[in-house]
Amino acid sequence: MRRMLIGMSQEKLGESLELTFQQVQKYEKGSNRVGASRLYQIAQVLGVPVSYFYEGLEAASAADKGPDTGFDFELLSTTEGIQLNAAFFSISDPSLRKRLLDLIKLLANREEIDSPLEQASALASD
Repeated sequence: MRRMLIGMSQEKLGESLELTFQQVQKYEKGSNRVGASRLYQIAQVLGVPVSYFYEGLEAASAADKGPDTGFDFELLSTTEGIQLNAAFFSISDPSLRKRLLDLIKLLANREEIDSPLEQASALASD
């Protein structure tokens, strides 16, 4: 996620680590494990402390044991999730961000409406 947030390609990260981009892909997909020394190198290239890769781990573990919040944390690590997050927070006007959030909530609620009668009722109330 960090690599994508800073706009670095897998190829560029691989070059910095003296690896192929295919090896970087395997690390990102979880196909190959990342050793401690390699994790340190990756953190250096991405400009973050090693602890960055463990942020939220305790919270995610606690969430697994707690009630289902309906929030998909894996979505945040997708390309679309990262792009959406970056674009949203690049909007400097707080009131515009709030209006956009309200629009997204409205659209999400509409997806939950099943019957044409419910759809017509929702449209009439807008």
